[in-house]
Amino acid sequence: MINRSDVEAAWARIKTHVRRTPVMELQAGTFGAPCPVAVKLEQLQVSGTFKGRGAHHKILTSTVPASGVIAASGGNHGAAVAYAARALGHKAEIFVPTIASPAKVARLKSYGATVTQVGTLYVEAREASEKRAAETGALTVHAYEDPGVFAGAGTVALEFAEQSKFDTLLVAVGGGGLIAGCAAALGGLTKIVAIETEGTPTLFEARKAGKPVQVAISGVAADALGASLIGTPNFELAQKYVAEAFLVTDDAVRAAQKALWDELRVIAEPSGATSLAALMSGAYKPAAGERVGILICGANTELSAIPQ
Repeated sequence: MINRSDVEAAWARIKTHVRRTPVMELQAGTFGAPCPVAVKLEQLQVSGTFKGRGAHHKILTSTVPASGVIAASGGNHGAAVAYAARALGHKAEIFVPTIASPAKVARLKSYGATVTQVGTLYVEAREASEKRAAETGALTVHAYEDPGVFAGAGTVALEFAEQSKFDTLLVAVGGGGLIAGCAAALGGLTKIVAIETEGTPTLFEARKAGKPVQVAISGVAADALGASLIGTPNFELAQKYVAEAFLVTDDAVRAAQKALWDELRVIAEPSGATSLAALMSGAYKPAAGERVGILICGANTELSAIPQ
């Protein structure tokens, strides 16, 4: 199980390779929230999501063969791996499911990656990537079930805590890499709350069962939060440090996307708006005087997809 010192070490390694993303301090009443809100615009990170942090850290701390790196992704992790590989001088091969958005596939290709679309779900793309990695010997950069990846992801929480003061951090969850990293970075110091959509309840159902369990994946955020099973080391960190987990509807996510655009002119993909959706919809109700931090973790979508 990684801890804060591991995340701090990851930060020292990657900080010259990634962006320091800005934070907006918003007064109570913004987005209808009853409390002040600090919003970290991590969707401005290289490749459009927080995943650039974990991808850089994994590649920087690994021996990469001539065949390069390989990854399976709903799109965002693949883009991060492709970007990091190109920046660090390696080849990249990325497998994505057919539900990956055209914007994400286009971004992958713009970074020079070889892209294969296969299967309708992330798990099918992952199986195909593992078969290909066995053939080529390429380094696999797992989307979330890798301590090197989520130590890198957790650097966003350290950076956020340095930039702003908040009591509670709302974090969107897919396979659990981001929340595992945030838990390792701030667990025991800050209340960590997991937010998922009703169609992607991976951690929510694991907490109910007391162990990772397979879940059916559907809905507006399925391409990014679509892991059907939370990673085991991720779940262990979540069990230790995540205080609560809540689900939001697809309609709440769309409303949060629209609010971010209307209020701040910020573009967020559905997964990127999921944590805000919990606050706006009342799924998460802050206590009196509580200050909430929200990660807007991804923006890989077309402007035309933002609800008007």
